Amino acid sequence: MNRRTFLGAFGGSLLTATIAAEAQHASKVWRVGWLGDGTRAAREVNTLTPLREGLRELGYVEGKSIFIDARWSDGDRERLARDAAEFVRLKMDVIVTHGSVGGTVAKKATTTIPIVVATAADLVGAGLVASLARPGGNVTGTSDQAGEVIKKNLDVIAELVPGLQRVAVLWYRSNPALPPFTEALQVAARSRGLMVTPLAAATPDDVTSLIETAAREQTRGLIVVQDSWTLSHRAHIAQRALAKKLPMFASSRLFAEAGALASYGADIPARALGLTIPPSVLLRADEVIE
Repeated sequence: MNRRTFLGAFGGSLLTATIAAEAQHASKVWRVGWLGDGTRAAREVNTLTPLREGLRELGYVEGKSIFIDARWSDGDRERLARDAAEFVRLKMDVIVTHGSVGGTVAKKATTTIPIVVATAADLVGAGLVASLARPGGNVTGTSDQAGEVIKKNLDVIAELVPGLQRVAVLWYRSNPALPPFTEALQVAARSRGLMVTPLAAATPDDVTSLIETAAREQTRGLIVVQDSWTLSHRAHIAQRALAKKLPMFASSRLFAEAGALASYGADIPARALGLTIPPSVLLRADEVIE
């Protein structure tokens, strides 16, 4: 099963359950409200597109058996809330979103329409579910456990940047789920003997000035805390970090593709065939596409 099928399966499973419960409406076109947190240009290819392809693989044909109403916030949380409320008014069969911000907004809008959150850092910590074992309510989804994974970035940085003494941590100030997360990361850094330069950004212009501040403080590594905002602005963040010769690290390979020195995080696409490629074969590959 690949990532497209995986994401599609969540939406598909909810739709299948609904179909089973209302079998008398065999010709019904199932309506999905896509609550996109971020910009279409930066996020569609790794969020909405895999969902569409996964649903197609499961037999759902847009315009015939399923309709997807896709909305994008462009970083405007009020717009995100308005779109969520509109989906409730339109009585969508399911709301699909990504990240803790989108999930929180959707949950505030409805307690009855099923909500699927495709990958969030901490579903429990964000208050989206009661627990992973017994989530309760109308929210389901996946967690990439970024809180634990991003700490591993500290170890990777220490190996790649000899003599590292100070590291900067950049996050999006307006994401309410991030303060405890970033604080835990800073504590983990200090426990490793590293000094920390915290960088809380609210706008792209903030990124430029904050990275300049980090450079003046002789910071030799930058960890970007991943959420919809930093992912949407990953190219700009990478450009500013490169301009200051500041090695950048993050959890998603999307940051590495944008210019980060390295990324270390969950391998989101699941293995479709259940095969393990031998190291001897991997060593002969010019490029491994996950």
